[in-house]
Amino acid sequence: MPIEKITFTSGGFRLSGDLHLPEGEGPWPAVVLTGPFAGVKEQVTGLYAAKFAERGLAALAFDHRNWGESEGEPRQHEDATAKVDDLRDAVGFLAARDDVDAGRVAVCGVCLGGIYATQLTAFDPRVGALALIAAAYNNPKVIRDRFGADNFAGLMGEFARIAQRQSETGELEYWPAINPEGMPAGNPGPEPFEYYGTERGARPGWENRCTALSVLQELTLDVDAYLPLVTTPTLVVHGKGDQAIPVTDAEAAHGALPGPKDLVVLDTGNHIDLYDDARYVDPAIDRAVAFFQAHLGD
Repeated sequence: MPIEKITFTSGGFRLSGDLHLPEGEGPWPAVVLTGPFAGVKEQVTGLYAAKFAERGLAALAFDHRNWGESEGEPRQHEDATAKVDDLRDAVGFLAARDDVDAGRVAVCGVCLGGIYATQLTAFDPRVGALALIAAAYNNPKVIRDRFGADNFAGLMGEFARIAQRQSETGELEYWPAINPEGMPAGNPGPEPFEYYGTERGARPGWENRCTALSVLQELTLDVDAYLPLVTTPTLVVHGKGDQAIPVTDAEAAHGALPGPKDLVVLDTGNHIDLYDDARYVDPAIDRAVAFFQAHLGD
């Protein structure tokens, strides 16, 4: 499938993307992808975009501001509000193209991107369908309970000290994006390392670092306030063996959605199976395409 290198502007920054195009002539239905914490477009979203294009959708994988080939400061910083703005402008970019059917644009969020995709879709009627694949369903109370109240309070205290030092020195503090030994990290533990720390996910545009306060953003996201507002048709795909984000989280999110919806549970062994393992990614993509066709129009 042909890939067009594109740029578009969001928040005054030039963002870089890879637009994967189907064979033949448009206008095509389209999908915008947003992916895991600290990820870049050559990783999960790029793989998904290529597979969507093979199935007839124009698919945009792009680097959010501050990451990869896109502009934005501080570098390697998770900005939750800005990521939703980036998605909004990515939808606008696609809908303005002559080879895209502006009435048939979907959004797909993988892992942490699922939260941003949900937040956008709750308030943007241009999104005709939503797919949440191995998505995160963060809620600060749930995160606190899983960390333990004392551990969570300790982390919040550490972030406050980091913020204070940055105010006093003007120097940003960075943590590893992945750390197989555990904290401090954006994605602690051995499983994220199995993807990002090996040839499976290591790419030239990816760096193993994030601002320390990116992790504060990550841990304080709340998707629960938005799910009841998503009347857009939504597909939830999750792995049965996902320990990082238990399937019960996906089931609860599906239950909270008021609009047309579907839930697919795949027999994965872990969370990252839905990053790149064709045994699970291909069925997830197939179900998403079928869902988009049903709700966007074939």
